[in-house]
Amino acid sequence: MFEWLEWFTHMENTKPFALVIFFITFVLIILYIYTGKKRSQRLESYKNIPLEDDDLDHHKDLDHE
Repeated sequence: MFEWLEWFTHMENTKPFALVIFFITFVLIILYIYTGKKRSQRLESYKNIPLEDDDLDHHKDLDHE
C-alpha cells in the first residue's frame, strides 16, 4: 500500500531528495528577494547604511571642535 514511503527509508534516496528541496527553497528565496522593483530599490538603499553612519558621526565631531 505505501511502497513509495519505503523509498524514503533508504538513506541513499533521502539525501539527494533533501538536497533538491533545500536548493529549490534557496532559489525561491533569492527570486523573492530580487524580483519586484520596490523591494530591489529598498535593498539597494540599504547597502550604504554603514557609510552613512560614519559620515554623520564625522560631521558631529567637526561641529564640536
